[in-house]
Amino acid sequence: MFDKESINLKISILEKETLNESFWDDKDLATDTLKKVDYYKNEILEINTLISSYEDSVLSMQILKDDSSYFRECTSSLRDLSSSLKKIELKKMLSLEADQNSAIISINPGAGGVDSEDWALILFRMYTRFCEKMDYQVKIVDYQRGDENGLKSGCLEAVGVNAYGMLKSEIGVHRLVRISPFNSNGKRHTSFSSVFVYPIVENNIHIEINDNDLKIDTYRASGAGGQHVNKTDSAVRITHIPSGMIVQCQNQRSQLNNKKSALKMLKAKLYSDEIEKRNTEKNILENSKMKIGWGSQIRSYVMHPYSLVKDHRTKEETSNIEDVLNGNINKFIDSYLYNLIKEV
Repeated sequence: MFDKESINLKISILEKETLNESFWDDKDLATDTLKKVDYYKNEILEINTLISSYEDSVLSMQILKDDSSYFRECTSSLRDLSSSLKKIELKKMLSLEADQNSAIISINPGAGGVDSEDWALILFRMYTRFCEKMDYQVKIVDYQRGDENGLKSGCLEAVGVNAYGMLKSEIGVHRLVRISPFNSNGKRHTSFSSVFVYPIVENNIHIEINDNDLKIDTYRASGAGGQHVNKTDSAVRITHIPSGMIVQCQNQRSQLNNKKSALKMLKAKLYSDEIEKRNTEKNILENSKMKIGWGSQIRSYVMHPYSLVKDHRTKEETSNIEDVLNGNINKFIDSYLYNLIKEV
């Protein structure tokens, strides 16, 4: 389970990459590589700590046989060992294809009008905060404001080791029940938004895109970004003709940078589609693609008449909805991963 030799080999390969003269030509890639080095070094440290904790626990149990007053210390040692083991076990669950890649998170409102657009914005903020807590680098790729409030569509990058493996648990429809702030009668309202997560295609994965298969349109940006973004045709929309996939980016000041980001999104979608075709991971991704509406939600967030967040796949739940919306969704992700291993 703890292949230190394999992890040390990964560290060695990555550290050799940092010595290349062109290493800093792509700052984002360089930063991601350095984070991977730190991640794997920390993994070695965690394994060493676990081994040491195990040895301490064995010793504590031996002492307990002769001295019953040592019971509390022994219990504490075993509890720490169990916690450390669970943490490493979760990391080992992220072993499917692309799990260690960075991710693109796409959020779109569904049934519910203005309320759903507001709900999409709340989810956008939730995932941004989660990524920050996980020390992932966050980049807003696309952000289109709603007509009155909220978000028509939003897309962000989460750059960091295991970002896709962690966030794939969020793929699906998210349902919100609350007293609508947009209804003067104070009626309860149900809103839906869909979340999909794609693995970012990294250098070790080759996705070929023929220029003749692309239709590229430019237009004037409509979202946040300042006067320059809104006054020039800097936004880019790319249609991949063979698949019909459409991606767009308008958040950068430069049309060239928006095109690069849009192409990255397209590669991520094509790669995700390829993963589904040759390795459906027990139909996890396919089963997650559902109509944005009643009966299709993976998780419900209830603010009225009581407080409850419940994952309908794992039955994991909590009444602390504010904590969840502040980005503390790890318990739901952990539960999903444990459930996933059982299915596999």
